[in-house]
Amino acid sequence: MSAPIIGIDLGTTNSCVAILENGVAKVLTNAVGDRTTPSMLALREDGKLVVGAVARRQAVSNPTRTLFGVKRLIGRRHDAPEVAELAGVVPFPIVRGPNGDAWVRLGDKVLSPSEVSAHVLGDLRATAETYLGQKVTQAIITVPAYFDDAQRQATRDAGRIAGLEVRAIINEPTAAALAYGVHKEGAPSLIAVFDLGGGTFDISILRIEDGVFEVLATSGDTLLGGDDFDRVLAVALRKEAEAAHGAPITDPVALQRLVDAAERAKRELSALASTEVQLPFLATGGAQGSGALSFQRTVTRAWLEELTASLLERLEAPCMRALADCRLEADRIDHVVLVGGMTRMPAVEARAAAIFGKRPVKGVNPDEIVAIGAATQSAIMQGQMGDVVLLDVASHSIGVKVAGGRFSTIIARNSMVPARETKVFTTTSDGQDFVSIEVYQGEEPMAAKNRLLGKFILGDLPHAPAGKVKVEVQFTLDCDGIVRVEARDLGSGKATSKKILASSGLSAEEVDRLAKGYVLGT
Repeated sequence: MSAPIIGIDLGTTNSCVAILENGVAKVLTNAVGDRTTPSMLALREDGKLVVGAVARRQAVSNPTRTLFGVKRLIGRRHDAPEVAELAGVVPFPIVRGPNGDAWVRLGDKVLSPSEVSAHVLGDLRATAETYLGQKVTQAIITVPAYFDDAQRQATRDAGRIAGLEVRAIINEPTAAALAYGVHKEGAPSLIAVFDLGGGTFDISILRIEDGVFEVLATSGDTLLGGDDFDRVLAVALRKEAEAAHGAPITDPVALQRLVDAAERAKRELSALASTEVQLPFLATGGAQGSGALSFQRTVTRAWLEELTASLLERLEAPCMRALADCRLEADRIDHVVLVGGMTRMPAVEARAAAIFGKRPVKGVNPDEIVAIGAATQSAIMQGQMGDVVLLDVASHSIGVKVAGGRFSTIIARNSMVPARETKVFTTTSDGQDFVSIEVYQGEEPMAAKNRLLGKFILGDLPHAPAGKVKVEVQFTLDCDGIVRVEARDLGSGKATSKKILASSGLSAEEVDRLAKGYVLGT
């Protein structure tokens, strides 16, 4: 019997684990009887680290020692604008790590996002081991389609720290499409997977035909998710509470209670037209000695939709970009599949229907379909579904820095992987005897605004006037996101090459050290 490969949806808000059982993907129930696990890590007063529902229970009473939404930080630099924005709204400290990345402080510990994610992955691994009655060491983990290579590598490192060999990293919408379409037969279909989770929004367009799942285009917004909807409502509630209190509300516990109440109200408004927010003894010591504030407010679905109108509008642009990239009109899409808990919000479903001109597919669980797809991919990898083929694309363009600091694309986003492309460049100054090859990933016209993947030198070029020496640069991108670059002087034939592995910010030695010292709950 081959070793099991579990499928994991490592989410911003909640995570899920599935296995393949008798040829069918099965979502597993965790130790507290739930099919999803909150992606949260907390430090208890006794110094013990706890994960999931146990961590969530102390989020209100001890917000500065409870981590959530850390997936939004994974693979990001501390000086990135999106990190500064997040640091202004979460109760726990976001600090600069020794490598310049965004890390978090938990009590007297400073942790990388990969370490935090490792604890969530370790809990999911334990769930699978309990069910299977055997050790689990291999996993397929899903990520947002619009994650760049550094974020994907940081996710791989999280798996390694948790004792898992990550057999593959696959895109969440692609996994959802596998789960949805793998057993369906009939005419070829064009599928739009509309994935709005807790922290990110992804849209992928796929063609499914005779067991071949071909990703045509993908796009997204890594700063748009359910957390943002919660935050907008929480800010509105806070303003009203402060007006009633006559003073600012700054206590971390009170602020976390507002966020918690906003999330709960948002969930209830998916089924109800209105709900009540009741927060007794929210704050004390108001203006003119007003004393304790007990805040109560009726929240309607219409008000929530009004508050979040700008967030709902942001859903359209990535969809249009993905359709344009694969040269399709919205009316060509046969099925729209909703993924992620936020798609339960009626206004989100209505927006998806308006964009594509058809009602989304019902009958799939948006919280579980990605994990099911990851488990399905494990069956494909193990040869149990030999008639199913997955063809994916590059989520971001890859290219080099050229004269003037501009970014020259060599492998364009949404190119099918594996991919190989070549471009010829010339020297830019007289007597130039070397070229520096700086490899970037992104879509910005200026290289410095994209993600630097690596750099190397092709030297000993012949002395010649500017523009006379021609250098051919060839890029190869494989399915695991590994870039191989070869630069060759077309005159002399001199060449150099480099394999560029995305960095999570942690060195291989650091990952190994963390993996050796990793124990769940410590």
